[in-house]
Amino acid sequence: MKTAALVCGALAVLTSCNNNNDKPVPTNQESEQSKAPDYSDKNNWMKLPEATKDVDCFYVYPTEYNDASEGASTFADINDTNMRTTAGRTYLVQGTAFEEVANVFAPYYRQVNMQALISLPTTERNAALSSIPKTDILAAIDYYFKNLNGGRPFILASHSQGSIMQSFVLAEYMKAHPEYLKRMIAAYVIGYSITKDYLKVNPHLKFAEGSDDTGVIISYNTEAAGNENNIVVLPDATSINPINWKRDDTYASAEENLGGYLFNYETKKLEIVPHAADAQIDLKRGVVITTTKVVEPVSGLTAFGTGSYHENDYDLYYNNIKANVAKRVAAYKAK
Repeated sequence: MKTAALVCGALAVLTSCNNNNDKPVPTNQESEQSKAPDYSDKNNWMKLPEATKDVDCFYVYPTEYNDASEGASTFADINDTNMRTTAGRTYLVQGTAFEEVANVFAPYYRQVNMQALISLPTTERNAALSSIPKTDILAAIDYYFKNLNGGRPFILASHSQGSIMQSFVLAEYMKAHPEYLKRMIAAYVIGYSITKDYLKVNPHLKFAEGSDDTGVIISYNTEAAGNENNIVVLPDATSINPINWKRDDTYASAEENLGGYLFNYETKKLEIVPHAADAQIDLKRGVVITTTKVVEPVSGLTAFGTGSYHENDYDLYYNNIKANVAKRVAAYKAK
């Protein structure tokens, strides 16, 4: 069976904006679009469910806007059809992992163009990420808490550029709203580095230590051994193993993997693939190493190195993430 990730949108190229040290550089486009979308408009939500469960999830999708045409906008239009289509496909292998236990809310946002992320110098790249996209996500989550949450405990979830946005939510919005933070079950900030420095300068946040602690951040980047120059892997990155939920380098075999969720080219369907990947933390790089053969590493974008499984951070460990979400929800409710 030939399988592959269903993440059809562009990958995010992200840099070290954990501390938001770079001052935003305004552009004419940014000035024109400085006002966040109206999140009372249902059209600005990818997922806006009826609250039938007693737990919520606020999910932010990765980079899905990739326009290489001459004069292309640095930022996606909120109504960009391609972004919306590919975000919906990515949701199938990421956001659905939270649906059994949570009402999943997912806003559209004006994310940074993949092409701009590749070509901009670091300072301008960080400024772009911390301008319009951050404005949108902070507005979306503020609307969510004030109008949609209803006091329920919640999960944050994201991938890649979406995880940059969640890092802003955690560092800035949750610091300003400790009343919300105390209801956070966990934050799955995957496909981007949560660093030791980030945790140091944000003492209101803590990283997961095991499989059932709550109020914590869960994060990792997946690679093959020997990968280098992966732009989402920052110095002093912190990871947790998505199979055994340990912080040390204890090896977790593929036999312990409860199943990946991958696209089968023969049946043209997403299917659970038993024992899709093993996992072991490389403590020096702060990443998860796998020897999986069910998918190939990222190709075509050297910014991730030649052995990155950036596209597969969720889908290789889909059922383990799904089971862990349920376990943390149960632990939160048992308090």
